[in-house]
Amino acid sequence: MVNNMCDKKTLWEKTVDFHGHACPGLAMGFRAAELALDALGCDRSVDEELVAVVENNACGVDALQMLTGCTFGKGNLFFRDLGKTVYTIVRRKDNNAVRVAVRYGSTFDPDFKAIKERATSVSASQQDKAHYQEALKKRINSILSAGPEVFDIKKTVLEVPETASIYQTLQCSECGEGVMEPRARIKNGRVVCMPCEGESGR
Repeated sequence: MVNNMCDKKTLWEKTVDFHGHACPGLAMGFRAAELALDALGCDRSVDEELVAVVENNACGVDALQMLTGCTFGKGNLFFRDLGKTVYTIVRRKDNNAVRVAVRYGSTFDPDFKAIKERATSVSASQQDKAHYQEALKKRINSILSAGPEVFDIKKTVLEVPETASIYQTLQCSECGEGVMEPRARIKNGRVVCMPCEGESGR
């Protein structure tokens, strides 16, 4: 019975389940991924047919993973720490890409900000909290149906890396843990992992 109920959920509902809650940031990534896939004329990546490049590590990335099938585990999701709400989806077979960026200020709503501040204050009433939940739902729905007024959508061509490689695992001579061969280091003639070498990995 539980499985049948899950099957009836919309993709948005499944995305909310995956992320843990519904929020404007998740909706932003969801809609950006939808628009990118539409512009490319392709479906969710089963394996590594698509590659995604994200420029932030916020809520929207979870939605993008759900819609595109691009994940860190498959090696077709790349994070560039630029602090921008920008998502680029690339079709590997021809390097055709779509870059979707949120237009600066396009979703700013001073009324919503005020409602949220009242609802999250120490003195918030039940009415304030209910008003906020209403406003939040309306804001999310607005983002989920947004188009060029919110998102700047550009087609481009982007070189993508080779498909993900599988590497040998070596044992660190200091901590004893396994480490992927390309990330291993040599210290005093012995194999060590990056932390034992003193590298943070960032």
